[in-house]
Amino acid sequence: MMVRLSSQQLMEMEHKYGAHNYHPLEVVISRAEGIWVEDPEGRRYMDMLSAYSAVNQGHRHPRIIKALKDQADLLTLTSRAFFNDRWPLFAKKMSELTGKEMILPMNTGAEAVETAIKTMRKWGYLVKGVEKDKAEIIVFLDNFHGRTVTIVSFSVDPVARDNYGPYTPGFVVVPYDDLDAVKKAVNSNTVGILVEPIQGEAGVAVPSEGFLKGLEKIARENNVLLAMDEIQTGFCRTGKTFAFQHEGVDPDIIIMGKALGGGVFPVSAIAADKDVLGVFEPGSHGSTFGGNPLACAVAMEAIDVLVDEKMSERAEELGAYFMDGLKAIKSPKVRHVRGKGLLIGVVLEESAGKARKYTTALKERGLLCKETHDWIIRFAPPLVITREEIDRALEIIRGVLG
Repeated sequence: MMVRLSSQQLMEMEHKYGAHNYHPLEVVISRAEGIWVEDPEGRRYMDMLSAYSAVNQGHRHPRIIKALKDQADLLTLTSRAFFNDRWPLFAKKMSELTGKEMILPMNTGAEAVETAIKTMRKWGYLVKGVEKDKAEIIVFLDNFHGRTVTIVSFSVDPVARDNYGPYTPGFVVVPYDDLDAVKKAVNSNTVGILVEPIQGEAGVAVPSEGFLKGLEKIARENNVLLAMDEIQTGFCRTGKTFAFQHEGVDPDIIIMGKALGGGVFPVSAIAADKDVLGVFEPGSHGSTFGGNPLACAVAMEAIDVLVDEKMSERAEELGAYFMDGLKAIKSPKVRHVRGKGLLIGVVLEESAGKARKYTTALKERGLLCKETHDWIIRFAPPLVITREEIDRALEIIRGVLG
């Protein structure tokens, strides 16, 4: 029999037994459906974070849950030591979705980023002919691509980076949204450019129009691979299937995760053509759980839900409506509102104080979101949100920020 504990008891238990590597808002979620979540005491909240854009399809979407249960009754894991009957179908669907010839499956977003880094380096040595151990990848200030040792090696966030050295070499950090800096950084050892089309953890930093297209031009002119990290921005979040599509860019590598698992299961992958992903041979990279049947079944249904329910169109239309409503809040606390689709950041004035007190106040009124850095509030609700629910959210936000 399941013992029912209170929110306070659960938070105290986590604090006692769990490592303190997160600083969550003081709310415990025990049930969820659509955009709504509930705590053990039965209090309901609007989820305006979507697990950092991993729940684009809404909590416990019935079609995705059914796919999970149906597959769990048949087969869950084989490893890649054998073929299974789901991974080929998933690979084909992902190839058709991305327009790329090959897919390499992993589990978490950070694993997919690591896979892209390995791909660019291996391609650099085997195809471009860069001298051994000299490959360089250009990355950007205020980036966030995960928390592995290699990834934090090119982070500029001291909380994420400090005391994890020695760091992995081979990365050149330049300012975001600065094509001149990228041009100056490129040299004969450059094998790749790794970029977020919108920097989510940096506070929903949207680059100038033409920046991504400019990166593509630099990459083509210098025989360099362009890798787009769409883990947070992909799968309809910004009003397109992928955020790079707003500028008509064709990256060499697409990095995917989060919403690919439908808010149900960790699934990630990278997509590229054969002349890029063809550098791998058996044994050179892999994952026991990558491409497992359960993940593949969930991800295929997650993609179908996004397409069938026109989530890109919803994000574009409702994102504009939500952003207009936020911009209409005239408050000395708010500097400006920025974003694309249903990925929105409200940047506070320094005089307003830290964002944490506002996310806490919003929580007390029944709306869950999260600060990023100390002065930005991020809103990223599930894409199934309705106009009426946005109106309700705006009323709560006005009450706190207005």
